[in-house]
Order: sequence, then structure tokens, then C-alpha cells
Amino acid sequence: MLRVILAPLIFIVHLPLQLANLAFWGGLIIVFGLVRFVLPIAAIQRALAPLMNFFLLCFGKCSLALIRLFNPVILDYRVQGELSKENWYLIVANHLSYLDIVLLIEFSAFRIPAPKFFLKQELIWLPFVGLAAWALEMPFMKRYSAAYLKKYPHKRGTDIATTRHHCQKFRHKPTTVINFVEGTRFTPIKHASKQSPYKHLLPPKAGGIAFTLATMGELFTNILDISLLYPDNTKHPMLAMLCGQMRRIIVDVNVIDIPGEAIGDYYNDAEFKAGFQHWVNTLWQNKDRNIIGLKKGN
Repeated sequence: MLRVILAPLIFIVHLPLQLANLAFWGGLIIVFGLVRFVLPIAAIQRALAPLMNFFLLCFGKCSLALIRLFNPVILDYRVQGELSKENWYLIVANHLSYLDIVLLIEFSAFRIPAPKFFLKQELIWLPFVGLAAWALEMPFMKRYSAAYLKKYPHKRGTDIATTRHHCQKFRHKPTTVINFVEGTRFTPIKHASKQSPYKHLLPPKAGGIAFTLATMGELFTNILDISLLYPDNTKHPMLAMLCGQMRRIIVDVNVIDIPGEAIGDYYNDAEFKAGFQHWVNTLWQNKDRNIIGLKKGN
């Protein structure tokens, strides 16, 4: 009861500290990113990239420290399998909140290589976030509606070309590529409008994963199937966290092998496309069952 009363005060104190954390580490990343842009010398590029990734991980660690400071939160990490900073990983995760991004960055620190997100193009204008992501060479994806593509068919496949271009940059050093397979955050309204066959997930979008695997499949050591849950704060996890109401966070990680049938020509081979979609849907069915079990406390 006391925390409910204090929630507005906690929000007023907590939010500026989180923004200051973002501004500090994001600012450092942007500054060094501009140095890399102005001085495109291979030795400088190699020296600054790890430092900028370190700043990203520091942002995640400091953000989580603030979350722990203001919330009586239990952080429940569950990892089935071995992890290494020397491997390449493709993370497929559900998406519930902007808080997911902080958690995945923090989880990566000292466990796996620094993550690269596929971001919506609109986020390039978000203060500190957009330019920092640009400096870290994260790809920005522009999505087009079906009506727009019908009017401008030459724009079809632009996202895939962007995926291919950026994935080439990730081949030279162990990297973690993160894909929110649903393409957007889960909400009950979206769940209903998309007529999702899953209880806790939106239908997966297979194209982005398919082309990431087609471009880097031989490099990826494993897929990390990550399920994120906020069992006691399902409606607005980010707001609950900022107000000191976050009780429990579950990060469930399943290390799985990449099947040979998951790599192929998704857009030109109809048989492969059907098989790949079946594989992704099966992965999503298993994830949905896993989330149901986690919510029940199994």
C-alpha cells in the first residue's frame, strides 16, 4: 500500500535518473561514433567499436541497477544451455515493452557478444537512442503498408535488402543479432485484431529471420529463444517499473541448434518458404506453451 502511495514520487525521481543514464552512455557512443565517421581508418574503427559496445552494455547494467534500487524486483534468469562471448547468436524474443530492450542489453553483458537490434526507422529521431543506434551500426527498417506497396511495388523487399546489407557488417566479429519476431509490442488489442492463434504472442513474421539466417546462417552458433515475462505487471511494465511497482521479471533463455532446413531462399523457393514458416510457427507454439508454464510457476 505504501508503494502505491509513493508511486508518483518514485516516478518523479526515477525517470530523470533513467534518462540521465541514457543520455550519458548514449552521448559517449554518439561522440565516438562521429569520430569513426570522420576518420574511417581501419585501425580506428577496430579500436573504437569494442569501446562503444562496452558503453552500450554499461547503459544496460546501470539501468538495471536503477530498476533494482527503486523496485522490490526479483530478476529470474533461466538459461538452458551454454553461452559464450566468442559465438554468434540470433535471439528470437517476444516483445512486451520498451523495457525488453534494456533487459536484453543487460543480459548480454559478460555472457554473449554485444547485441544489435533491428529498429523501426522512426526511432532514428528519438533523442540519444537514434543516433547511438546509428553509431553502433544497427539497421533501421522502414515498413510499408500493403496499400503503399501496391501503389509503389518497387519498394517491396527494401527491408530485406537492408537486412542483408547490415548483416554483412556483423560477419567479422562475434555478434548477437536480436529479432523481435512479432514485429511490434504485444497488446490485447493487437492480439485480437491479428486473430492470433497463440495465447500470449502475436503471429511471427518469418521474413526477417529467414534473410538473417540466409546471410549469416553459417556463422550463427545457436539461436537463443528468449521469453520475457512480467508476471505481476502485465498491463504497463515500463510504467510499473518507473513507479517502483515492478515485482518480478523472468528472462527465460533456451539455447537451440539451427536446423539445416532453416537456411535457404525464402523469397524464390516456395517449398522452402512453406517449410520455414512451419518451423517458425512450431517455434512460436513451443514458446507460447513455455510462457503458459512460466506464468503458472512451473
